[in-house]
Amino acid sequence: MPVSMVGRAGELAELDRAWCTVVSGDRPAPTVTVITGAAGVGKSLLVAAALEGFAPRPAMVLAGAARVHDPAPYDWLAAVLSGRDTSGLDLPPDALAWLAQQPTAPRERYAPGTLLRLAVRTVRLLVGAGPAVLVVEDLHALDPASLNLLCELAATPELPALLVVVSRPPADAVAPDLTVRALARLCGVRGAVRQHLAPLTAAEVAEVLTQVYGGTRPAEPVATAVWQRTGGNPYVLTELLAAHAGAGPEGLVHQPLPEHLRPPVPRPAAPPDAEPPDAELTGREIEVLGCLVAGMSNKQAARALGISVRTVTVHVSNLLRKTGSASRTEAALWAVRRRLPVSAPPG
Repeated sequence: MPVSMVGRAGELAELDRAWCTVVSGDRPAPTVTVITGAAGVGKSLLVAAALEGFAPRPAMVLAGAARVHDPAPYDWLAAVLSGRDTSGLDLPPDALAWLAQQPTAPRERYAPGTLLRLAVRTVRLLVGAGPAVLVVEDLHALDPASLNLLCELAATPELPALLVVVSRPPADAVAPDLTVRALARLCGVRGAVRQHLAPLTAAEVAEVLTQVYGGTRPAEPVATAVWQRTGGNPYVLTELLAAHAGAGPEGLVHQPLPEHLRPPVPRPAAPPDAEPPDAELTGREIEVLGCLVAGMSNKQAARALGISVRTVTVHVSNLLRKTGSASRTEAALWAVRRRLPVSAPPG
């Protein structure tokens, strides 16, 4: 067992069985696997190891992750399309440019429902006859449009694919409520595989150290001390080993932790009156914010609210200023996080 997969044999076997289900063609919809766990427990390494061992090899692997800064609609699909030749896809060029977040994309976008259907069709065309693997990294950091797309793909008939979703717990999410709902929908799909990666046990840390140090098993007190020091987190353990590569197992106990792994010095809490107050929004701004949450363009919002596009632009500018947001998507996420009673107007 490779060092990176110590303690993960069961999960690897389960992913392989899920792939065999896709290859057999026994399911009318994608097979869904949801993998959660704290940062550093090896979720991405597990997926990479599974992909390496799949037989037969996937005809197509579509992988994407959330952007760290300035999330935008359909970030996952944009990452999938990045650098890929899409000239042969039977899709409207302007819609494809918008989904790929190309700088040349037109300012006006399709209606949210239409764009979602086009996004599903894009994935269908890329998968083709399959079998394919769709890898979704960092579900907890994805934008609402990407979450909607993934839930639609999970229930899309005649899509020969294994949908592998990786996420931290909802508490770490950009929008915890949305993440909870997305995970619930994905895990509720018939035949879904659910995995949660826990930290390594003391015995598994001892196995890792045995492999690293040429088969010599460390003394139990040393292995236990390293396990306690790293919390059984594979990433922390790997970084500790890398920082003290020349030291023996005992050195891992006494040598200082790498600086980036040391707990931050807590800052004194700000007094209550120093915390920024909630934004005071007008009734019309709340209506416009509901349109942003629904993914509407300024033109669509103006039509829905019966006001001019220029007026909507002013309200959006005020919303960005009042909520401290750098983009329309950030403003929408701001509303979702605060559970504001916003909704898009009918029509």
